[in-house]
Amino acid sequence: MVGAALGLFIAYLAYRGYRRNDSRPMLYLAIGFGIILGLPIPVVALSLAFPTIPGPPSQALIQTLEIVGLLCIIYALRMDP
Repeated sequence: MVGAALGLFIAYLAYRGYRRNDSRPMLYLAIGFGIILGLPIPVVALSLAFPTIPGPPSQALIQTLEIVGLLCIIYALRMDP
């Protein structure tokens, strides 16, 4: 949980940087960190709340979210400001 909180704080700081400087790469960086570290938390919470949900589909969803988040970060780093 500490890692997720720190990651969401980094995403918040990147979003503030986007708002302050109107920098599109910072927006995609914030989105990437938010997806990677923010969205798996509700998926895990749902799988704990509903134990009938099988594990492999929820793990596949988490890994898909991580890949999408990493692609957003890569796009932010490759984008011209």
